[in-house]
Amino acid sequence: MQNQLELRELSVRLGGRAVVQQVSLALQPGELTCLVGPSGCGKTTLLRAIAGFEQPCAGSISLHGSRIADPRHSVPPEKRGIGMVFQDLALFPHLTVAGNIAFGMRGQPRPAIDRRIDELLELVDMPALRNCYPHQLSGGQQQRIALIRAMAPRPALLLLDEPFSSQDMERREQLVQEVRNILARDGITAMLVTHDQHEAFAFADTIGVINDGRLLQWDSAFNLYHRPRSRFVADFIGQGVLLDATVLDGRTLQTELGRISGELSLQLPPGSAAELLIRPDDILHDDGSPVRARIVNRLFRGACHLYTLEITSGGRVLCLAPSHHDHKPGEQIGIRLNLDHLVIFPAAR
Repeated sequence: MQNQLELRELSVRLGGRAVVQQVSLALQPGELTCLVGPSGCGKTTLLRAIAGFEQPCAGSISLHGSRIADPRHSVPPEKRGIGMVFQDLALFPHLTVAGNIAFGMRGQPRPAIDRRIDELLELVDMPALRNCYPHQLSGGQQQRIALIRAMAPRPALLLLDEPFSSQDMERREQLVQEVRNILARDGITAMLVTHDQHEAFAFADTIGVINDGRLLQWDSAFNLYHRPRSRFVADFIGQGVLLDATVLDGRTLQTELGRISGELSLQLPPGSAAELLIRPDDILHDDGSPVRARIVNRLFRGACHLYTLEITSGGRVLCLAPSHHDHKPGEQIGIRLNLDHLVIFPAAR
């Protein structure tokens, strides 16, 4: 299957500074993807380069097998067949909902435009709002109209630049799911940019973690969480700590919380000092365990508590426990490790 979008060793410089550095990735038709990373990491610049608003200084961008940008030439944004949804939505206040949706389909026969408007309004369950103006809509309704306006001309690719950031947390989670379902139903290939990893997990089939302009890992949410390839990804995705460990053999580590065996992410010589990634769900609360830890803090999350625990060395780990295990800060509880894929890194010097 031919890639819908392909970046090869793409680099972009702004003001003499390398903002995107040698990024390579590919999107399959209909795939929903996301770029996630801290503020200023280069993810929005990468999106703008794909859209045609920034010129690469190295590498190339291809859309459905045709090169649309490299250092020597660039197809203008309006001729790329790429749709964009921006953070500020940018609906035209003087146009109705139907007028906003029709804007990107100028030049098509009117009956075809009307059919597409009706189809998209049905898709988002808003047919009754066809003749309303943006100021008459709620924030969530405006979000949907901005989305289907970008979808209306059936773009080869849809780019979404933090479109949910103005919404409160509960509304944002609902919108992310709705948008994902709408895009999937219409078979649209899309890339979302966000700094919120939970938003990325809810939206995307494939997620890219970016830092300092470099794509560190392009992978599924499961692998980013459970099989990170770098310290940055391990720290940025999910909650976790690095626990001192000693490599005993090709499958076994000795840690302060006991000996543990499993598949090692990295082979180090026996006796090597290492650090083991521990997620909150990797530590079980076990009253029968001889390993004890003191509760420093707890967060009630309804079905579970997230405990911050201090272990004997003074280091701290996180533990998820069912909420009916109701312990107070200062108490000692029994814990044990529960993981079989051991993500390790050489000990920091």
